[in-house]
Amino acid sequence: MTKQLDLNDYKQGIADLYNRRSQTYDDSEWHLRICQHLLEYSHVSSGQHILDIRTGTGHLAIEAARIVGDGGRVIGVDISSGMLELARCKVEALGLRNVEFLLADAESLNFSANSFDQILCANTFPWIEDKEATLRIWHLFLKPGGVIGIHTPADTAYVGYVVLREVFEKYGVLLEASNRIGTLEMCQSLFVDAGFEVIEIKTEQHGNYINLEQAKATWEGISRPPLAKYRNLSSKLSSEQLVKAKAEFEAKLEALQTEQGVWDELTTWYILGRKPETETLNSGESVA
Repeated sequence: MTKQLDLNDYKQGIADLYNRRSQTYDDSEWHLRICQHLLEYSHVSSGQHILDIRTGTGHLAIEAARIVGDGGRVIGVDISSGMLELARCKVEALGLRNVEFLLADAESLNFSANSFDQILCANTFPWIEDKEATLRIWHLFLKPGGVIGIHTPADTAYVGYVVLREVFEKYGVLLEASNRIGTLEMCQSLFVDAGFEVIEIKTEQHGNYINLEQAKATWEGISRPPLAKYRNLSSKLSSEQLVKAKAEFEAKLEALQTEQGVWDELTTWYILGRKPETETLNSGESVA
């Protein structure tokens, strides 16, 4: 019998979404590219112990397992049983013995302190609900000097979400940025407040043209994660205001349309932080 997680509605919605997407998830070269770049930037090396957060179908975990070798270990966690089933099938087919997959909520893990050399998170950080609290938990799991590497879209990514935020702000409804963090400065502060020394944030410029209907479809996302948390919009806005807001949203997107389509900016950030080798207690005493 498959283990079930006790998830709130928001997280269960995410799990259900990725269970449905699991059979086609590997069709996207974008997800694989993100994992490869994160591995390169974080400098995973032989013998390390790695925690792969929301591993999906195991893109990053499998590549990391090959790098760390027999002397290392990789644990991948995810809340989607469908994604993990595919990841385990891949590992079995490859004959890898140094990687393990666990059905678990990344925000309530229970590993021992100082367990991992690196904690990596690709393609999923925006889904984390309480980012600062979760980063503090992950900080505990890292060995002193250990590295955290996280990929997230920039706050300017995804034209539909950017325009949606602009429109709703006029009506006094503040939606979070597409990365659910905010600006580069806010992102850096988040990691510093969680106890990390921020090494650097690498930026990659990506994007492509999408058709107008794809861009407009973002409106329907209000009923799906992560915008599902705003499903009480009807209590904040009247039905007339919602109709007007949708018309404004579509008009703004139409104004952005070119012969190639609507440019969908996908600037990507790779956040690399380190757990200090020594930490200072309240008394001022340093500990290793």
